[in-house]
Parts: sequence; C-alpha cells; structure tokens
Amino acid sequence: MDFDLTEEQSILKDSLDRLLADNYGFEERKRFMASPEGWSTEMWGRYAEMGLMALPFAEDDGGIGGGPVETMIVMEALGKVLALEPYFTTTVLGGAFLRLGGNDAQRAEIIPQVAEGSRKLAFAQLERGSRYDLNHVETTATKDGGGFVLSGAKGVVLHGDSADTLVVTARTAGASRDAGGIGVFLVDADAAGVSRRGYVMQDGLRGAEIAFDKVKVPAEAVLGDPENGLPLVEKVIDQAIAALCAEAVGAMSAMHGLTVDYLKVRKQFGVPIGAFQVLQHKAVDMYVALEQARSITLYATMMADSDDRQERARAMHAAKTEIGRGGRLVGENAVQLHGGVGMTMEYAVGHYLKRAAMIDLTFGDSDHHLRALAELGGLAVA
Repeated sequence: MDFDLTEEQSILKDSLDRLLADNYGFEERKRFMASPEGWSTEMWGRYAEMGLMALPFAEDDGGIGGGPVETMIVMEALGKVLALEPYFTTTVLGGAFLRLGGNDAQRAEIIPQVAEGSRKLAFAQLERGSRYDLNHVETTATKDGGGFVLSGAKGVVLHGDSADTLVVTARTAGASRDAGGIGVFLVDADAAGVSRRGYVMQDGLRGAEIAFDKVKVPAEAVLGDPENGLPLVEKVIDQAIAALCAEAVGAMSAMHGLTVDYLKVRKQFGVPIGAFQVLQHKAVDMYVALEQARSITLYATMMADSDDRQERARAMHAAKTEIGRGGRLVGENAVQLHGGVGMTMEYAVGHYLKRAAMIDLTFGDSDHHLRALAELGGLAVA
C-alpha cells in the first residue's frame, strides 16, 4: 500500500504549513485568543481563499472533492500551531452532516456559504448526564404541523457562540437512552427561543451552553430521517475522531520538537541537559509514542469513509485509545523535561498539553474507547 502523498496533497501540505508558519506563532495565537471572537477572522478568510473550507465537499456541491487524507493534512497542520478557528466544527463536523445527511436543497443552500467562509456551523449534542453516549438525548423535538418544536439544553458546544447554524440532536420518540427516535436538525443560531452563553475552555478554544425554548424548526431543516438519525451521527463522529487524531498528531509533533530543541540549549553542570542519558530516553519514549499515534491515525483516516459500521468503529476506538494515551505521555514528558517554564502560561508547551487533554475527552476518552473496543472483541477478530 502506498502511503506517499500525491502531488496535489503535497502542495496542500506545503502551502498550509508555510501560511501557518508565517502567521500563526505563539504570540499571534495569544493575540487571536484575546479578540472578541476568540480566534482570527483574518486567518479564517485566508483559509477560505486557500479552499480549505471547500476541501471535503463534492465538486457538484461547490467543493473541491477532497477526502479524509486531505482533512488529515489540514488538521495535523492546525494542530501544530494550536489553531483556534472553528475549522473542525464547521468543515469537519458540520460539513460531514451536510455531505452524509443533507438533501439536494440543503447542500445547495449551505455548502457554498461554508466553502466561502460566510457560514459557520457547530454541533450541539452533549447534554447534562449524557457523558459519551450519543444515544442519550433528552432534548425534545415535538411535531408541529409540517415542522418541529425543539426544547432542551446542550452543553460544551465547541464554537457554539460564534456559529450561524447549529446542528442539533433531539428526540422525536422513545425514552432518553433509546437508539431510535433521534433526529438531527439544522437550527438558526439566532432563532427565537435560542439562547447562548459563550466562554473560554481550558485549551483556549471557545465553548457555549445553549438552551432551546420552544424553537420552531421547519420540515426542510431536518437532516435525513427524524426518527432514525443516530446512524448518521455515529458515522459523522467516526470521521470527526479521525480528524481529531490528526490534530493530536500535529500537537504531539510540536511538543516533541520543542522539547528536543530545549534539551539542546538548556545547560546544567556546564553541559546541555540533552547529554544526560535518562533525558534522552524520555525523548525517545516521546518519539515512539508520536510515531505510534501517526500510524494509528493513518489507519483511522483510511477507515473513515468505510460503510462497514463495525469495522469503522473498531478503527476509531483503537485510534482514540492510542491517541489519548500517547498524547498524555508526550505532553507530560514535554512539560517535565522543560521544568518550571513548561508550567507557565507564557510558554507554549503547556498549552499543547491542555489541547491534547481536551482532544482525549472529546467524543470519549481513552478508557471509554478501550472498553468499547474490548466489547467488540478487539481490533483484529479472527
């Protein structure tokens, strides 16, 4: 199997790496975080000019026709600089709902706006008590003529405070933990009855608590079957996990690079501390974890589009488990080898550790996915 990038993919990688290297240093990131949006509108516009927002969509829908590999390339590059912009929520998460569940009219209306950067999306799924269970939905969607009325609350909605459209899971039938009776709805973020409270999360990204008080949603805003939306949600989340793994690889790569550079310049007893064998061993452990994470991410990327639900799930459980554990090992060693400076807000490495920890918690931590993989009989079943 050929793991080399095509010429077009290499151009994408080089162009994006160059853009971010020139415009997204750690000091620039702090300035972006302090802006009213919590991210850079200028960089968002540059992403659109590069075609990043159009990347995963079919050409017939106004996109470029990229696939999971192109998404992996972009997410790894964004992970290396701890990018704050809502690319993951808009293009990866929201975009996947449109690609996989949107009808012709929905795709024709929304995808061109996403591609040009004028419409931002956010996925409102988590609820109080739901933890990592995608089928735990208490927000209700009551039939009202041809449409629905939504009532309930969602929490920790990534970039929910700046989204123009919310992709919301709500229950149309059944009990709160039933797999059936779950619908997926496109809700105008400024619609009557929607209230949002935004805040900065531990890793510097923006989150929001969102309440829905008898919000009217027309029939044309329903994605797919309003009573059987869980398979769509599961497939979207699997693709999102592959993208998150790529972002984690980018962050882990940056932490390893910062640490090795520090070991070469920090001196103790008159010599660089990188000369001490025990610290070399820790740096090697970080490198091994990084390469293992990179390998499992490639596997998850290859499986992201698979129609075999169970095999796709095995791949994502394995990848998320490895990424969570590897990210923790690399991050904790990076901070420890930097010493006191690694704990400060003024130095980058601690911020990478925070992002790695948040990636581990997103859509299930390593323990959750290891348990789920064990229930499926492991990654390779005879």
